[in-house]
Amino acid sequence: MFTGIVEATGEVLAVEDDEGGRRLRIDAPFSELDHGQSISVSGACLTVEAFGDGWFEVFLARETLARTFLDEIRAGDRLNLERAMPADGRFDGHIVQGHVDATAGVVGIDQEGEDWTFSFSLPDAQRDYLVEKGSITVDGISLTVAARNDEHFDVAIIPTTYDETTLSEKSVGDPVHLEVDVVAKYVEQLC
Repeated sequence: MFTGIVEATGEVLAVEDDEGGRRLRIDAPFSELDHGQSISVSGACLTVEAFGDGWFEVFLARETLARTFLDEIRAGDRLNLERAMPADGRFDGHIVQGHVDATAGVVGIDQEGEDWTFSFSLPDAQRDYLVEKGSITVDGISLTVAARNDEHFDVAIIPTTYDETTLSEKSVGDPVHLEVDVVAKYVEQLC
């Protein structure tokens, strides 16, 4: 489980494709990594297969490639990184599983003083899970829905989030990963 509080961004150092999927080598400032550890890579929960001083590798199965934009990632791209939440750690964001529900697109970016409003397309299948002032995960970042309609939703971005995540590198038309609030999914299932 993750919190959606991005710890760092990491540059893709290498991409290797084969018939089974894709392997990424990503630089990371983490001093403590373990084989088999879960790590959120721009919102997708992936498993550390190998690591060294300042880097780790993950494998992307065909299922992951089909549900994410990670099939478009190239060496030099930056990704948001968060290690799994420790049981005795702070819970600053919201419950994030690292299960990408959909990809969406950036449809607007407006700077308002020191803050920004980002607008994202709203896929049909996720429409019922987003409510104003509810939680949404965008590229692994825990955010609050500021406004929504049937076609898009907005989030307000503070300078720290803008500076410390890959949002500062996004442009209109770029893809993002969405994970809707898991609590909303369970409520729907129970009802």
